[in-house]
Amino acid sequence: MRRSVLASAAAASALAVAVIAPGVSNAADTTVTFTVTGGALTITAPLTASLTVSGLQATGGISDVVVSDQRLGVLGWIATAASSPFNKPAPDPVSILPTNVTYQGTVADVTGTALVTRTPLPVIIALPTPVQTATLVLGANTATWTGDLAVTLPPVGVVAGLYTGTVTHSVA
Repeated sequence: MRRSVLASAAAASALAVAVIAPGVSNAADTTVTFTVTGGALTITAPLTASLTVSGLQATGGISDVVVSDQRLGVLGWIATAASSPFNKPAPDPVSILPTNVTYQGTVADVTGTALVTRTPLPVIIALPTPVQTATLVLGANTATWTGDLAVTLPPVGVVAGLYTGTVTHSVA
């Protein structure tokens, strides 16, 4: 009797499968695709910043510097900074060379997935010099920091007045 109950249950299961999922006599496959469009890798910084002079140094920050990586990939990026000379115009023109300018970014506030590392010490930015580096990137990310500047004034030849220079940030 036990065998007939098991046999009846097995037969009922087979019949249910055959009724619910009849054999497919024809089929049509459709390949479906879509494209995720990535954006750009950009950097922004404020148009102006002011430094404060104390002794033989002018110091201050450029805030906020923002890298936005919307490429939706895994490539990292390197942000650089470079300084022009700081010039005081006539009647007593004076120029402070960019070799007297150092930069150090603060620890970046990061959104998304990226390991962003600042340069460990202030760096001279007479030429484009790395200041923040992103690695271990996965998809979109942004990094925001303050670029701390220090301009060393020459001990001789500095004239009172307004000095103007440009710090250029770039990212690649």
